[in-house]
Amino acid sequence: MTRLLQAGDPSPSVILNPEGTSPILLACEHAGQGIPSALGYLGISSDQLDMHIGWDIGAAALTRQLSERLNATAIFQHYSRLVIDCNRPPEAPDSIPETSDGVSIPANINPDNREARVREIFEPYQAEVSRLLDSGRYKIALSIHSFTPVMRGFARPWDIGFLFRKDTATSQTLAAFLAKSYPWMTIGMNEPYQVSGLSDWFVPRHGEARHLPHALIEVRNDHITDKDGQEKWADILAASFVHLVDEVSA
Repeated sequence: MTRLLQAGDPSPSVILNPEGTSPILLACEHAGQGIPSALGYLGISSDQLDMHIGWDIGAAALTRQLSERLNATAIFQHYSRLVIDCNRPPEAPDSIPETSDGVSIPANINPDNREARVREIFEPYQAEVSRLLDSGRYKIALSIHSFTPVMRGFARPWDIGFLFRKDTATSQTLAAFLAKSYPWMTIGMNEPYQVSGLSDWFVPRHGEARHLPHALIEVRNDHITDKDGQEKWADILAASFVHLVDEVSA
């Protein structure tokens, strides 16, 4: 069996603050832009990799800030979502996308290493998330993402979106706190995306499967492209997360 990851390639997952005392586990599936050395540059340019198609811009930095403020454990996925998307079932069409927002990804057209990407990146990352959640230390699971302000010509008006399916209470609690505390904020519920078992992993396979309070949180990436924005939104979200913990513990 030929391995995809070679000596020098990083681990799929990085755990920050593993001894954190918060009951929240933070996950960031689209944190990185890493590409296994065996895949070169996937046939795209560095500028294209820096776009929202290559990672969730600002999401990792925001998650780190939240981890610090909350003393929370966070798990990051190192590799670009163009190598394999760790918030998609491996059988989903966009798990290893041939095109993304109009950009062709040459190395993803009929790749002969699809199974290796699943086996060496997707599965180890999900196993680490499962290990953390199954430890019993965490009472809430939150996944941090960002979204592009314009997609396929449509300007997205939301500052933040909460994605959920069966667990409506967690997202509603967070959204209600933000709406009251920050009346300027435009909040989307199941915007700019909707969750399904065919297109998503974190919500159905980690949150719902364990009956944990959970949500997938999307911040518009133009709010968190720089340090000032990341710190501002970390303050905003940390306050809402503390409120959530209080509500869940009540």
